[in-house]
Amino acid sequence: MVKKKEEKKEVIKLKDVFKYYQMGDVTVKAVDGIDIAINQGDFVAIMGPSGSGKSTGMNLIGSLDVPTKGHIFLDTEDISELTESELAQVRGKKIGFIFQNFNLIPNLTVKENVMLPMMFQGINIYERGAIAEDLLKKVDLDDRADHYPNQISGGQMQRVAIARALANDPEVILADEPTGNLDTKTGIKVMEFLQKLNEEGKTIIMVTHEPELAEEYADIVYWLRDGKVEKITKKKNGFKIEQEEKKLKKRKKKNPEEKNKDKKKSEKKVKK
Repeated sequence: MVKKKEEKKEVIKLKDVFKYYQMGDVTVKAVDGIDIAINQGDFVAIMGPSGSGKSTGMNLIGSLDVPTKGHIFLDTEDISELTESELAQVRGKKIGFIFQNFNLIPNLTVKENVMLPMMFQGINIYERGAIAEDLLKKVDLDDRADHYPNQISGGQMQRVAIARALANDPEVILADEPTGNLDTKTGIKVMEFLQKLNEEGKTIIMVTHEPELAEEYADIVYWLRDGKVEKITKKKNGFKIEQEEKKLKKRKKKNPEEKNKDKKKSEKKVKK
């Protein structure tokens, strides 16, 4: 008897989502009708040039913002209509955030920074302390628990940010340019740690402008441009992110005259 393949659970879904901002008389279409589906255990990269909508997309995916139009589902629950306090509770349990600038609280110790998200979920201080200590051991920073952010390196701050993201044991980790402020060697260590979390069952969503990171670690890449999903590539089909990116840029730069030449060439081939 052939064993039926188990279907993955859909954890986040954006359905026909728009996000517009009004700047004076101008309407900025930061996200202009996107569909994104992320399953449990996926390692997803959101890529795009500056102004493509990837930062706004990250805020929407992470429930940090609500759409102008469309629906966002988190574990099949439509969160588009939730109040800010309801939204904060939902994302606090289900999503852990790793920010490019670390966003650590400077007047809190490393351990206190890791404990902070648990406070908002009503976990008592003793349990918060024990969980924080375990997480700091996991990222090899238990000897820095009583240090303040300005007393540790950038790579160590990013590992504190990872420990903090894991504080409420979320099923989804959202990483915004996780290696953006790190040197290459430290960046590789951080990415290997994210890969390990993915292998343990965590869903990883990485926002990046670095094609080599997406190619090395992601299973699925969403390419954003001008607020839209331009294309989706999947590792199982085999992809070379840098080559794909060059093709897209070349296509965008092609002027109308070149396009007409290509069209005439195609017409000649047909006549032949």
